Amino acid sequence: MKRIILIILIVLGLSSQSFAQKAPNYDKIFGTLAVDRSAILRNNTQRHLDKNDIRGIADNLLAYQNPDGGWTKNIDWLDATSPDTVLSHIEEDKRVSSFENKNTTPQIEYLCAAYRITKDERYSEAALRGLDYVYRSQHANGGWRGIDVDAICFNDNLMGNMLNFLNKVSRGDEPFDWFVRKDKKRAAEAYKKALDVTLKCQVRTPDGKLAGWGQQHDNETFLPCGGRSYELPCIASNESSALVISLMAIPEPSKAIREAIEGCMAWLERSAIKGIRIETIELSDSMQAATHRKNDRRVVKDDSAPRIWARCYETDTNTPFFCNRDGIKVYNLSEVSVERRAGYGWYGYWPEGTFHIFEAWKKGGVICRLLINNM
Repeated sequence: MKRIILIILIVLGLSSQSFAQKAPNYDKIFGTLAVDRSAILRNNTQRHLDKNDIRGIADNLLAYQNPDGGWTKNIDWLDATSPDTVLSHIEEDKRVSSFENKNTTPQIEYLCAAYRITKDERYSEAALRGLDYVYRSQHANGGWRGIDVDAICFNDNLMGNMLNFLNKVSRGDEPFDWFVRKDKKRAAEAYKKALDVTLKCQVRTPDGKLAGWGQQHDNETFLPCGGRSYELPCIASNESSALVISLMAIPEPSKAIREAIEGCMAWLERSAIKGIRIETIELSDSMQAATHRKNDRRVVKDDSAPRIWARCYETDTNTPFFCNRDGIKVYNLSEVSVERRAGYGWYGYWPEGTFHIFEAWKKGGVICRLLINNM
């Protein structure tokens, strides 16, 4: 809550320094990378680019851009190691372009910002190639696939990130304000398709109430479907709590959008779990070697613990569940192997921040929109 209040104060201040900043805000654009693929190359002599080195970072993005216009996910864009060296340590089938883990769209945004500052046309051309990849990759139904399965991907908020990105491009927000009208129109068309399919995919419970979204949805039925072997059809609290923020950011929402938001938040409210907490335990050296995990996790009963959410809920019963790599569903975290128990986010507090934003959204006004844009 303190962080939310701090953001509001910063937003209301509209600091002149933030508008005067010349270098693109690297941390805001890229966020926290899920995996640093070049970490295996790290040693005491590894050199990193300064976050204010506009040309150095932009040139890195040019070097890593794939022929199709996209980028391989989870690269450290500040790593000054030769891209050829970094890519040589990544399996060939993992070098494909992807939108997962908020990938490709931040690279386009950074290159657009770099072009505004430097007027280097290499950056604008690369950004437009990236945009073309975004449009070509969008399915006719309005969604984008993930790497693992050809389905509409909501996992790790892929669809939410695409909505946020296309909304900014279509409005011509900085740093996309140099785009010509046809670029903005194309983005608006892609955004509308993405928004339409997002609403179609929202799960309804057996009694007809709107709930949340799954991790992946079928391209034709729009129902939740499986992804990786341990990702079964479900309603996902992590993905839903992130995606609904993107819907709250829409100015003057339609009745359908308002109902989608309110339905999702009501589902999150009734799906909260009380009386437990998750405890992290350090594994023995032998177990670490066997499982390639440093820690294990277990559920502990605690009546004083804050409410928590399971990541996955059954679509018909709303019962929390878990899964092993063998694809077999289980109903207790203790039944999951140590490797998957510690290596996947089965429980979390993801919706709590969303509830704070929801309270601001219900009151409406510019504060809510600015808050969302600065989360």
